[in-house]
Amino acid sequence: MEVVTLSVAKCPDIDAYLAVPKAPTTAGIVVLQEIFGVNAHIQDLVRRYAEAGYMAIAPAIFDVETQGVVLEYDADGMQRGRDLATAVGFERALQVIQAARDALHERGIDAVGTVGFCWGGSWSYLANTRLGMPGVSYYGARSMPFMDEKLRAPMQFHFGEKDASIPASDIETTRRAHPEAEVYVYPDAGHAFNRDVDPSHYHAASAQLANERTLRFFRESLI
Repeated sequence: MEVVTLSVAKCPDIDAYLAVPKAPTTAGIVVLQEIFGVNAHIQDLVRRYAEAGYMAIAPAIFDVETQGVVLEYDADGMQRGRDLATAVGFERALQVIQAARDALHERGIDAVGTVGFCWGGSWSYLANTRLGMPGVSYYGARSMPFMDEKLRAPMQFHFGEKDASIPASDIETTRRAHPEAEVYVYPDAGHAFNRDVDPSHYHAASAQLANERTLRFFRESLI
């Protein structure tokens, strides 16, 4: 894992965490953070995707507002993360995602997708509709205002049935708006079920199945 710098117009330099697989590849994944920043959990996901054979990069999108922010999984961290997410906004986040994709292209990566979690799940969706990137969205709770946008690449969604922040009606709206997408619902999982450093949210069986589906999606989409 190395830290590289991304340049985005009218923004400070942005750190990004890059992991290179052992074998040469032409496929890469931009890993999009939760509202807690590019913390140890997100960095671990970057390493895991690299171990699966992809060049993976996680841009520290909060650097657009405040550099080096990593927050705790508590009420204060959640509130500050929400405030920062609102301050960054979707347009600037997409500029950072584009810069991360460009950084992978510069390293010989032809096909680039995204995988995002929570807030990053909604970014992953918009990176598909606006940047044409194949994407995987884990419990993206901020996607509803954009459901009328058309997918431009393959898309996969993961939801926990017990997620209090995403009602069943939102999941059904996603299915109706994008019948061509893969939509998976995990009956025993809630929000952030993939966050294995957080026992209050993690659901191992659902996370394992979602990861298998995610890796299969990228094998089929990043060609």
